[in-house]
Amino acid sequence: CLKAGVSPEFPEQGTPQGGVVSPLLANVALNGIENIHTSLRYADDMVFILKPQDDASTILDFVKAFLAERGMEISEEKTKVTRATSGFDFLGWHFRVKSNGKFSSTPSVDNYENLRKKVKTIVNCSNYGAEVKALKLAPIVRGWRNYHKNCDMSSGKNKLWFMNKAANRKFRKEKKISLHEANKLCNNAFPKVGYEQNRHANVKGDKSPFDGDIVYGRKRDSKLYSDATSKALKRQNHSCGHCGLKFMGNQDVHLHHTDGNHDNWKPQNLVAVHQSCHQQIHWSTPK
Repeated sequence: CLKAGVSPEFPEQGTPQGGVVSPLLANVALNGIENIHTSLRYADDMVFILKPQDDASTILDFVKAFLAERGMEISEEKTKVTRATSGFDFLGWHFRVKSNGKFSSTPSVDNYENLRKKVKTIVNCSNYGAEVKALKLAPIVRGWRNYHKNCDMSSGKNKLWFMNKAANRKFRKEKKISLHEANKLCNNAFPKVGYEQNRHANVKGDKSPFDGDIVYGRKRDSKLYSDATSKALKRQNHSCGHCGLKFMGNQDVHLHHTDGNHDNWKPQNLVAVHQSCHQQIHWSTPK
């Protein structure tokens, strides 16, 4: 039974914005909209990819009709037609096709501003000392950088150079914080995360983590691992080098050095194994 009870007086009231059930309901309601035209969708955020010969108005009419059948309507203020060379924002990223034809993605202006406000609030908070501020900043910055690790983060802005310097100046205003200590705190507050643009691996339209195709899932996931791990998985046909079983989607892949020398990164010395198998190997190896 429902502990919170039910109120029948608000039958048309929707779910709260940001509620955990909202993306699920969006997927249920919008299932099939991707068949209208080539598109990308995450919950209720959607981008249609048009070619020069495509008619945007016609596609928009199809979308409106699709939504109307389900009691929904399109948000006119959030809907726009733009050239790929002019760029567009989607899920916190700004996508653009450069003049040389190459695809570029960077954090969107709004996404960057949201981070800047969070960092500024913590840095300027008089209730915290420099060490506490650094501790509070670290997970926020690390999470932001991890989210954007497949973007071009080479600019000083996206490297958070200005935020780092502002925090450093603020930290040094405390009496017991020297320049060396402030630099150390900033290194902790702004942890580095590697990035590589467009490293993500696309998912085929008819594939799902729950369709039972383990081999496809592991092949796709292997692209997200380090180069050495990815190559080891490919050599082993995405099977564990110890037990021989296929890697499942929720299992961590460890890289085992067969000769025990962690400085030896030659391919023949590296084996991809399950985490549990890796532990078993080391437990059974005499010291």
